[in-house]
Amino acid sequence: MSHNVPGETIAEETIADVVVVDYGLGNLRSVTRGLERAGAGVEITDDPDDFAAADGVVLPGVGAFREGMENAGPYREALANYAAAGRPLFGICLGMQMLLGSSEEAKHAGEGDVEGLNLIPGTNVRFDVDRKIPHMGWNELAVTRDHPVVAGVDGEYAYFVHSYYALPDDDDAVVAESDYGASFPAVIANERGNVFGTQFHPEKSGETGLRILRNFVDYCADG
Repeated sequence: MSHNVPGETIAEETIADVVVVDYGLGNLRSVTRGLERAGAGVEITDDPDDFAAADGVVLPGVGAFREGMENAGPYREALANYAAAGRPLFGICLGMQMLLGSSEEAKHAGEGDVEGLNLIPGTNVRFDVDRKIPHMGWNELAVTRDHPVVAGVDGEYAYFVHSYYALPDDDDAVVAESDYGASFPAVIANERGNVFGTQFHPEKSGETGLRILRNFVDYCADG
């Protein structure tokens, strides 16, 4: 089901068809609105069979890693197959953390090990800084690796809300960094480049976020 939000400026031309995964966690309305402004035709779906026909898949997320992975269980195989086929898969905030293999969050909550999607090997770790946690607010992006999704955003600011951050096994998986008492990955991607995620919320990051969403839609169209 595709939707438009009344009163919102939508791109005149649909460049690519994107699926937003509805697994029960995530601000689907604002993500959908941002993607539509960026030129995407958007379908929100809870059916993994819908992934195959999409030009790109977005995995949003707000909340805890364990709950996210439990809710995403029915989509694990479809997401893995989509990624293995070289198709664009974009994780946002918790959705980005779910792309990794594990998280300290579950252990910190006394919930033991929780297996992530492991599409980008690594773990998520809690901030260990002398600053207020969670980290909430605007921070500068420093691009460290060429990737279509970050074109034109080096030095721009994005909006973050998080207590944990990604720590990929491979340093080359880091596409952009930010700083909150210590440097941390703000954007990550697999080696092939088709699986990537932002720790920040592009749909809440003004023109910087819209640029990233447009980059994603263009990438989906080019694929």
